[in-house]
Amino acid sequence: MSDSNENKQYVISREMYKKIKGMNREQLQVFATTIYLDGVKSVETTALDLDKLREEIGTIKGIGESRLNEIMMVIEKHTKTQENDAQ
Repeated sequence: MSDSNENKQYVISREMYKKIKGMNREQLQVFATTIYLDGVKSVETTALDLDKLREEIGTIKGIGESRLNEIMMVIEKHTKTQENDAQ
């Protein structure tokens, strides 16, 4: 994720502020849920095909089976960490 995406803020206009101020609990709950779901959608990542990735990395000259296994272990470790962080 790039720095510009990490530092984006949800900006509330004066008009929106006035609408929020006049909301009852149910309306505010719907509004907050919508913002939350928009945030969840914005951080969804595309799935990696680890088999294809392994195959393509394996075609690089100088990458043997042992080094390929090490690379794949690191990639799998980081993708599992990201999945756990998302939950």
